[in-house]
Amino acid sequence: MTQKGGVKPGKKNKAEEPELEPLCCCEYIDRNGEKNHVAACLCDCQDLDDGCDRWITCKSVQPETCERIMDTVSDRLRIPWLRGAKKVNISILPPLILLPVFLRVASWHFLLGVVVLTSLPVLALWYYYLTHRRKEQTLFFLSLGLFSLGYMYYVFLQEVVPRGRVGPTRLALLTCGLFLILLALCRAKKNPGYLRSPAGSERPGSGGPAERPGPGGQDKARGPLSSRAPREELRGPPGVPAGSPAKVKEDWCAKCQLVRPARAWHCRICGICVRRMDHHCVWINSCVGESNHQAFILALSVFLLTSVYGITLTLDTICRDRSVFTALFYCPGVYADYSSALAFTCVWYSVIVTAGMAYIFLIQLINISYNVTEREVQQALRQKTGRRLLCGLIVDTVLLGKLKDREKCL
Repeated sequence: MTQKGGVKPGKKNKAEEPELEPLCCCEYIDRNGEKNHVAACLCDCQDLDDGCDRWITCKSVQPETCERIMDTVSDRLRIPWLRGAKKVNISILPPLILLPVFLRVASWHFLLGVVVLTSLPVLALWYYYLTHRRKEQTLFFLSLGLFSLGYMYYVFLQEVVPRGRVGPTRLALLTCGLFLILLALCRAKKNPGYLRSPAGSERPGSGGPAERPGPGGQDKARGPLSSRAPREELRGPPGVPAGSPAKVKEDWCAKCQLVRPARAWHCRICGICVRRMDHHCVWINSCVGESNHQAFILALSVFLLTSVYGITLTLDTICRDRSVFTALFYCPGVYADYSSALAFTCVWYSVIVTAGMAYIFLIQLINISYNVTEREVQQALRQKTGRRLLCGLIVDTVLLGKLKDREKCL
């Protein structure tokens, strides 16, 4: 009797458990854990309805309401896919829509071109400081960079190549440069040298398999921890070992629960420590550190060479019998033809982007020559242990330190 009584409830419970049905291409599980459909993306959104009503009646909308609306939109913005609709990051979409519109509007007239090409960097900088202040990750700049490459290449094929002045060899060389940029970016996107957290591992230095997942769900670096990390400090607040207590306190990361090796820093955007961290680059949506610094420099150098070559080919085609520098500022009749105007506008857009990347490349070369990282430079400026030279391009941290030591001796 006992066995039968014990078996029957089990069969009943097993029969009552609902079986999970496979999702079709347009269905998905929303943030509340409920099954939803792509066609119902505009249904049951009370926050959006209230926000629209307040906008229509010219009433202010609370920031909490805007955040809930954005969360709802980001959760419901999906594309049909096998075994369920896939979520699309909202920050990817604005460059795909706005960049072609802005560039084509700028091609209508010279004054429109000046206004649009001036406002684009301002808008990009505003969005950068907005996300940087909130310490948020965004795919906006990565999407903008990749789509700019693709769209500039598309305009080059549609508006410049048919004119007959760009031969197959030049086109092949430009295409190879584009593919090299993409390969270098893929390499730069990989692990920059993330430090794994000892939480969950057997013992520091015991070769435990624990690793810390980083931003985007990617696995981080598997390199060993620094040998100067005390075991007692890895489990909680660091102790103060004899020798250099201030140094140990400075190197301890409370968020990652580890002692950072020399020149490692914690990235507040990625939420993890990086070996020899240089900076967090929004153009690759990742940190630049010990493992990907060379690939980052390679991507910048290849991009600069390819961009300058593409600009030269375009100006040589639409502004004949003029030097590149002269054609960039004086190309009569270029707005008489919309095709030429679009190519000329894209040239100026490429010049602006190339100038920005050249500045980053120059700063990187100067830092490498001084054997400092951008993070160390910014820290030296905040602590007033470095001084700017050559209009701020160089921050000398060594000379000022020697002067202070000399003053102490005197």
